[in-house]
Amino acid sequence: MIARILYRNNVQGVLDYVLGKANNTILGFQNTYSDTDTNTKFFGRVLYYLGNRHDSEKRYVHATLNLPRGEQLEDKVFFELSKAYMNHMGYGEQPYMVVRHHDTKHEHVHIVSTTIKEDCLQINLSNDFRRNVATQKYLEKQFGLSPSPDTRQGKELPIYRIPQFKNEDISGVRFYIQDIINNTLQKYKVRSFKELSELLRPYHIQLRTVDHNSRIGVSFGIEVEDGYSSRYINGSTVHPQLSGPKLQKVFERNKRSKLLPMVQKRLEKQILTTFKLFESIHYENLPDVLKSYQNLDCELPYGKKEQPKDIIIYDKSGFILRASEISSKIKLANHPQLTNSENEKTSIAVDGKQFNLEIQKLIKNAFYKSYLDANKRATLFSEFVMIKSFKEVLPYIASSEQYSFLNHYSTKNGESPLLNLVQKEFENTRTGLGISEANKELKTLKNRASILKTAMEANVFDVSGNKSILFHLLQGLGLKYDNGKISYSNSNVHSVKMLLDNYQIPNENEAYISFGSINQNERVLQLLTEVQGAKGTDLGATAFFLPMLLPQIYSSMAPDYRKKFEEYSLKAYLRNAEGIHLSYEKSPRDYIQLFNAKGFYFEQREDEIYISSIYSNQGVSSPLGSKNQAYIKSIKNLDTVLNDQSKTISNITDKGRGEFKNLWLSCLIEKGLYRKASFMMVYDKLRPNLDKDIMEYHLEKGLREQLLDVSKQKLNSQQATILRRSAFAFSSLLGGSHYNEEEVFNGFKDELTDYSKRNGIYLS
Repeated sequence: MIARILYRNNVQGVLDYVLGKANNTILGFQNTYSDTDTNTKFFGRVLYYLGNRHDSEKRYVHATLNLPRGEQLEDKVFFELSKAYMNHMGYGEQPYMVVRHHDTKHEHVHIVSTTIKEDCLQINLSNDFRRNVATQKYLEKQFGLSPSPDTRQGKELPIYRIPQFKNEDISGVRFYIQDIINNTLQKYKVRSFKELSELLRPYHIQLRTVDHNSRIGVSFGIEVEDGYSSRYINGSTVHPQLSGPKLQKVFERNKRSKLLPMVQKRLEKQILTTFKLFESIHYENLPDVLKSYQNLDCELPYGKKEQPKDIIIYDKSGFILRASEISSKIKLANHPQLTNSENEKTSIAVDGKQFNLEIQKLIKNAFYKSYLDANKRATLFSEFVMIKSFKEVLPYIASSEQYSFLNHYSTKNGESPLLNLVQKEFENTRTGLGISEANKELKTLKNRASILKTAMEANVFDVSGNKSILFHLLQGLGLKYDNGKISYSNSNVHSVKMLLDNYQIPNENEAYISFGSINQNERVLQLLTEVQGAKGTDLGATAFFLPMLLPQIYSSMAPDYRKKFEEYSLKAYLRNAEGIHLSYEKSPRDYIQLFNAKGFYFEQREDEIYISSIYSNQGVSSPLGSKNQAYIKSIKNLDTVLNDQSKTISNITDKGRGEFKNLWLSCLIEKGLYRKASFMMVYDKLRPNLDKDIMEYHLEKGLREQLLDVSKQKLNSQQATILRRSAFAFSSLLGGSHYNEEEVFNGFKDELTDYSKRNGIYLS
């Protein structure tokens, strides 16, 4: 099923369309004088009356519920599905009508209502599109419907066949045009009517403009089969936001964008760098070269003499730019690198400086990749680089896409010099990389030593009661101390002189330290000691778990500093958790319940909503942002909902699940790291703090199978220790892109309903 929700400032056009379709079936009404026999004209007057008590551009709501082709529901069941959808979306007490259409190959219903309540206030529309997606997935399961597409197919809009519309079906034409233009303006930063016209052409939409005394009017029509063309409809009739002046404002805003000059400068560098790499590029290969080498999507418009006139770049920023407007240095005509001759092929300048730079980059990237795959605790990167031979790194070089690209275009007469040139350049590149990385490592070591010294002088930690606290502080920064020198814990190559009194190595050490926790701990200490440039937003969600990963350090932290740390880390975790909850959050009540299940609770103080957790050492709470404040306050009987939180929280603490380890286990599950989560559940007897719907989803996704598999294994103590450390040592568990771990499945995004990351204007 796919659910869509749109808003209007006028309802009459929607009603005419919904009720004007042939063979439509009114499934029922809600919150009117009759669920089945309400007069449609009377219903329209009710919506008009309510909607006009507010000046919002989103006074009316038009939702559609679409079943996959081949699936059907009885009218009664479809009506129940529609009511459940409206209840979850907050319209349960609003007047609405459900109409079933039979004009497409997929069964669907239209739901028409108003966002304005009887008290003249508007229903809170916060997070409505993401709640729409979560509600859709929830109802799919409840009513046994096929799920919507598991993943969004990039950002590509579907190319429609020539649409079939009857002469009189103006509403169908209008809604078709609305959808396509809305999606187009979300994907691209359009800057002119001409550009918009070109983008609409594949969808058979034609655009006309008329200049009325410097006021541009626009109209749209559709090219259809059998020589018929729909009559042109004024843009304002299609939708108020699609009038000529309104579109002109959008174009002007995009033209004035501060991002545009930066995009032009970047594209100029990318294209000129490409020309430097090649001694000749055949026109027909240029799109492939730019895509493979610079990840640029482009097309070449050709003139009458089959000669390309320009390069049109469809940039990832959304701008569509021609080479001629990017830079005067990029002239397609008579450019020395470009050719249309059959005798000249696309060929890299193997003796050029740029090709040599690409070989160096190839080697460096291979070192980075091989280091990530190796045991990073064993050595520093600079040392790793210097001990690796060409033979050991070669598989990483040869398997890269960049190697394939360079090899393809440097091959002549069946031979390529690439491998020999890579081997020739290997030693110099390795030496240079080793030196530069060693300099970075030494600088980082000095910075960490400075942070340690500042933290000690500021009394961030109480070292009087624990003689081994200095050892743990150093360990938390990835360092060690010996004979008045501080060095990395896994190397003696670099060192910094510093005398530490009362330094003592503990007899036992149970800390689970990963590079990720070291990185977050360093950022925390920078914040607490007010290092210049340190910001709370630098912290990742992993910082919230540092008291579990580095217990000796954070248990000895002075109360004032511990409170400050908890404030920052709570906000960091909150940002991450909100994103994870998107797929399950059908309403503001769900927002609260999903956090409650994890051990977080909300309080209202002096008309502000605060979030707190059972994991806080200092009783820290954080106010929600203004949008989420309004979102939570939109709950009817909010006081009752807040009071009911205590039941869930007490259940967690009474069953011994009020520790960081339980929440960490929950994060492993949410991230899809089922193997590690299963080990903790089987061998450490831990249970996650997760909402039952989320837990059930992951059990079906693969967690159940992993639990059964792990429970059958018999591990000795050494194996168990290794796995236990592994479960607590995933560096980028809660955000980061350096590790290719299992990613959690997200079946709640598709090209019709994922509005969460789109930019541009939205049709009200």
